[in-house]
Amino acid sequence: MRMIKSQGILIATQVFGVPDDPALILVMGATASMLGWPDAFCTALANRGFYVIRFDHRDTGQSTTVQPGEASYAVEDLAADVIGVMDGYNLDSAHILGMSLGGYISQIVALTHPGRVRSLTLLASEPLGWDGPALPHISQEFLDHFGILASLDWASETATIEFLLTSERLSAGSGQAFDETYMRGRIRQILARTTSPASMFNHAILDTRQDWIGRYRDITVPVLILHGSDDPILPVKNGEALAAGIAGSELIVVDGVGHELPLSKVETIADLIAGGIPQ
Repeated sequence: MRMIKSQGILIATQVFGVPDDPALILVMGATASMLGWPDAFCTALANRGFYVIRFDHRDTGQSTTVQPGEASYAVEDLAADVIGVMDGYNLDSAHILGMSLGGYISQIVALTHPGRVRSLTLLASEPLGWDGPALPHISQEFLDHFGILASLDWASETATIEFLLTSERLSAGSGQAFDETYMRGRIRQILARTTSPASMFNHAILDTRQDWIGRYRDITVPVLILHGSDDPILPVKNGEALAAGIAGSELIVVDGVGHELPLSKVETIADLIAGGIPQ
């Protein structure tokens, strides 16, 4: 684990692979720490010739964390954190893989620092500044589940684990059985790495400072889009909108996958990434 100082905060990072290989920075989605990227997935990417760097967003894991409701940063600050990680590893440029909000953040990085982004892979993401007809978003079942948040006792590890486990279950696709044992273990690891698990939901009130309307169309770096066919958070129409708007991009729909990185698909998705982006 290596801590990097950026914009006055500390960002926890971890690497997989050989420093001489092309760098691939993994940018996770909202409320998720670096453990949202399974170890097996990071290893699979490293085995395919990437120097993989994953990191904790602020308010997750071991990065700087403020109390729930006290966050004052914007999405643009999370994009600047990605550049801070690159600077911390003395990288002039890197491939970037962003999932969900991480894909949204990565689009900002590609627009504001195109010379530092060798390629962009958008996994289960949505267009930055979408300006077309409304796209389908988070399922009602998920919204109902989030209704529990107001009364959730974060001091109770049991209650917190059950809440997060249900979130993972609702995110899963139909292509594989939900692995409750594995997921319970991962949630315990996530909780062990933070002193304030409720702070991860500071991301729920995130907004942008700038007007990004329609800007996803201005992305000029090579773009690969991966989207699960069963995504209940950002349904596949979002991936299709990205592909239609970003010139030269390629969309691959992964059957049976939801808003997740299931262990059974780790090698498949790593193959798609390694084969779909220029090294």
